Amino acid sequence: MSLSSPPRSPSSRLAMGSWQRTPTLRRWSPAAAWRPAMDPRWWRWVASTDSLTARLIAASPQPFRVRLLEQGIGVPRRDEAQALGLAPGRVAWIREVLLMSGERPWVAARSVAPLTRSGCRSLRALGERSLGSWLFAQPDLERGPIELSADHQGVWLRRSRFRHGRIQLLVQERFLGQMAADLELPPGT
Repeated sequence: MSLSSPPRSPSSRLAMGSWQRTPTLRRWSPAAAWRPAMDPRWWRWVASTDSLTARLIAASPQPFRVRLLEQGIGVPRRDEAQALGLAPGRVAWIREVLLMSGERPWVAARSVAPLTRSGCRSLRALGERSLGSWLFAQPDLERGPIELSADHQGVWLRRSRFRHGRIQLLVQERFLGQMAADLELPPGT
């Protein structure tokens, strides 16, 4: 991938490594399929359709911030390309960030958008601002169903497709163990 990379701290390497270890084809299921086995405290986080940024700001005892890890043009993973209806090997705009409570990483997020002039310009301009704060301010925002997965460490992952005008993107969020510990949430799975 030809992504531009700001310097990484140990916490960013930890979260990024989790995206890099993700298999090229992850199994995703509708959120409702996971509900019977999920603790209600987790369900409120992973199944919410409002802004995750707003929820994190409200729950964080420290100032909320976004740490940009990488962004640029690259080849999406197979499951990402399938979700967006992209041909295998086609490039897209990819952005990876950490959503932080102070210096503690709570969520690793990865966004993938097919290349369009307006979409890339809007996403590139975000820098270390939250994608959610921009997305949820769009009056024509459409959100697809939430899909969930879990990794071998019991951490929940969710994804949704969004559409705003001609911009389409896949937003994936990995809830990290640090968030679970700080908010006293039970193990994910």
